[in-house]
Amino acid sequence: MAENLLTIRGLRASVDGKEILKGIDLTVNRGEVHVLLGPNGSGKSTLMNVIMGHPRYEAQSEEMTFLGEDLGDLPTFERARRGLFLSFQSPEEIPGITVENMLRTARQAVTGEKVKILAFKKELKAALDALQMDEAYAQRYLNVGFSGGEKKRSEILQLLMLRPQLAMLDETDSGLDVDAVQVVSKGVSAFHTPENACLIITHNARILSELKVDRVHVLMEGRIAEEGGASLIDDINRQGFTHLLDTRG
Repeated sequence: MAENLLTIRGLRASVDGKEILKGIDLTVNRGEVHVLLGPNGSGKSTLMNVIMGHPRYEAQSEEMTFLGEDLGDLPTFERARRGLFLSFQSPEEIPGITVENMLRTARQAVTGEKVKILAFKKELKAALDALQMDEAYAQRYLNVGFSGGEKKRSEILQLLMLRPQLAMLDETDSGLDVDAVQVVSKGVSAFHTPENACLIITHNARILSELKVDRVHVLMEGRIAEEGGASLIDDINRQGFTHLLDTRG
């Protein structure tokens, strides 16, 4: 039996007094790829932010555990240390901190071990090459002056270098051209192994081309309205969300 990474039962969440998630159940096992689909405003990004511990959201659940540990009131940085990773729709620019310094500091914070500089630089170069990014990006301030596509590749670079247990990708493919989506897809595929898992929000199935999708969840109005295998993605692409749910009762 596959080892459970994330278990959520009865999750409800609100922001500014408005309830967004209305009772979510979700289980992600080691080695799996899960996809979250749903129209805008259905609660997909909220779910990922709540899992990551974003302080803006008020959340209650019957159970929310990661590797058997209650996430409870753990702050975001502690969740990251335990192996959770969230890639943002719109990554922030951080002046004064280079990409390389951020990655090296984050690696050390997550592992608790001193980073060996030469080995780290070699690994970083390989990851940059895989994402078709010039080595000069490592010395630039994080996301400052980056194009939208460069910011998204930078997020996947972080994923490859930090090697989390569960990668949550929030529309990492948004705004990318076909070639860039393919590069990002290969980057996610290079990360994914039987030892970790992915939870992906996307409106573009091309990012999934290099991955085997195990489970698809459709969120509608804060609830999981439909679940199934990878074929559910094709159904929705053909028929849309409302039609699909209407025909399935």
